[in-house]
Amino acid sequence: MSDKVLLHLENVKKYFEFKEGFATRYVKAVDGITMDIFEDETLGLVGESGCGKSTLGRATLRLYDSIQGNVTFQGQDIYQLKNADMIKVRRDMQIVFQDPLASLNPRKRIFQIIEEPLVFHGVKDRTERRTRVEEAMRNVGLDPAVGSRYPHEFSGGQQQRVGIARALILKPKYIVCDEAVSALDVSVQAQVLNLFEELKTTYGLTYLFISHNLSVIKHTCDRIAVMYLGRIVELAPKAELFENPLHPYTRALISAIPLPDPTQKRKRILLEGDIPSPVNPPSGCAFHTRCFECREACGKNEPVMREVTPGHFVACPYAEIMGTRT
Repeated sequence: MSDKVLLHLENVKKYFEFKEGFATRYVKAVDGITMDIFEDETLGLVGESGCGKSTLGRATLRLYDSIQGNVTFQGQDIYQLKNADMIKVRRDMQIVFQDPLASLNPRKRIFQIIEEPLVFHGVKDRTERRTRVEEAMRNVGLDPAVGSRYPHEFSGGQQQRVGIARALILKPKYIVCDEAVSALDVSVQAQVLNLFEELKTTYGLTYLFISHNLSVIKHTCDRIAVMYLGRIVELAPKAELFENPLHPYTRALISAIPLPDPTQKRKRILLEGDIPSPVNPPSGCAFHTRCFECREACGKNEPVMREVTPGHFVACPYAEIMGTRT
């Protein structure tokens, strides 16, 4: 992992407006996130469903018309770029979606699907396009001979390989993997995760790997960001996070990971209550309504993300005290 910042987020917010009677309300999907993504790293983004992970991933790619805050990619604020300039930047930014079949055009053949980004970005030489498509297919474990088939003729794992090949065809620097293995069988998940690792080395990629599965994140990522109700509550290198989780939410998530050895025991932390609504989040710490370590001040003061040890950030003023407990 390089020390060079590839992508910088500064106080990023994404609210979705909706009407409730005569009133205008907002879903606070992403609510003030500041962090860096470094070159050649895989940053894992974990949290419960609905916490804003996919929204944040798409915000880093400028898949929304506007956001609050700044997203800087290779020194350029992408939300300030004109459309013509942004098209050039898009060659370096791609995404692999959760549902492989839904992300592929059912009326196009596999070769056409993978080739389409080259056509859009002005690669006019047909021989060059064919060579690059066949190379991408081989690199993801697909025989170029199947390029004349349609998406529905493939298994889920093969469909996801097509999606990965399409993301790779422009040789990008940054890829958002949005729950890229969650729709696959467990055995196929392992194959695709290993493929992501191989491609990272081959292409020199940087990943934002979004998942609700901490076991997958532990296998794949260099650093991990834990997200709750639109905010990052903990960010640390993988080994540090699993050995010394400081935020109560992180501790609860790790306690829920199944152990492969039935003789091993782990104290399970059960969170009570429902996840608060992102339309009307709690005051103070967003997690305090479910926190098993809650203090009176937690409902009044919004916690600040701070660096506890080098590279380990947490948004909880009592993290060191609670982290010493087992």
